[in-house]
Amino acid sequence: MPVNTPSITAGQALDALRAGYAAQTDGGLTASWMLHGPPGIGKTEIVQQLAHETGARLHDLRLTTIEPADLRGLPFYDYTARRTVWYPPEDLPAPGAPAILFLDELTAAAPILQPTIYGLLQERRIGTWHLPDTAFVVAAGNGPEDGAIAYEMGTALADRLIHLALRAEAGDWLRGFAVPQGVHPAVAAFIRLRPDLLDTTEDSLRRGETIACTPRAWARVSDILGAIPDRTTRDVLIAGVVGEAPAAEFALLEREAATQINAEAIMAASPRDRPELYPDTLHALTALTYAIVALADEESLPDAIEVMAGIRTLATDRGTTELERLPLGELSSYGFELLIERALERGWQEAFRDAPGYAAHMAARAS
Repeated sequence: MPVNTPSITAGQALDALRAGYAAQTDGGLTASWMLHGPPGIGKTEIVQQLAHETGARLHDLRLTTIEPADLRGLPFYDYTARRTVWYPPEDLPAPGAPAILFLDELTAAAPILQPTIYGLLQERRIGTWHLPDTAFVVAAGNGPEDGAIAYEMGTALADRLIHLALRAEAGDWLRGFAVPQGVHPAVAAFIRLRPDLLDTTEDSLRRGETIACTPRAWARVSDILGAIPDRTTRDVLIAGVVGEAPAAEFALLEREAATQINAEAIMAASPRDRPELYPDTLHALTALTYAIVALADEESLPDAIEVMAGIRTLATDRGTTELERLPLGELSSYGFELLIERALERGWQEAFRDAPGYAAHMAARAS
């Protein structure tokens, strides 16, 4: 059964949950939320980011591994009241502190568990135990159409939720996840140049392939690049993560970037020597852009600004006609957007005020 709501990016879904969390905190809205999307699109990361931003304790329940009794708790006989009472499990939020209750794999949960979930989502209770007012409820799951193990969501369950259907979008993933999380520059550059390979789940299912590219898979590729020094072994592992054809194409870019880029040396070089240190292909220049953003800290930000500005003028500085065919101005502008976002998050924006390279960049854009 399709989810008949417009699909949104992971960043838009996080914005929606932020608004919902703020509205519940202010007392204006109490609701339960549902994130729909194929495996690896970033549903769990969205909830983790919300918990990090709000300081709420995250209670992560994988519903495929529990039974109704696990949610109801432990029965205990109260001899004074002469009745059985239930002690709630520690997996559920306690009163007082802000909390996010994350019901993951909801669509894959056994049907016998669903009646217990109904009360938790709508009435915010299990038996006589009530969910604290400070708890924010988010569920997530895949659909049968995603090739995952999942049940069709019945109307009784669907009616208790605000539904958000996620889609993978390269620009959103790069800005919202790859850059903040320090994904390897070669991976970020590859997805900027091949955004169609960020998520190939649908195509892989249609072709009957086991392995698909997903945002989670590319994050794992980044981890492999940082952990495995042997290139031959890396190639085998990366093919096992994203599939043979994408891995082969990625290997070409990664090798090109590795042989042409030394971001630390470019930032440390004098303005006179710097132009000759830049790479001369679009793949490598794109990877350099992400590498500079990742390396920039408060002390090195002035150098990072000048390096980013130098991308725009590289063809003139080198006197190379081949470089004139590349979108250097566009790449420099994109790099500055990422660099400014990083600076604003950390309060370093004053560095741009007196930076000659940034002034020249803005003048070139204005003209």
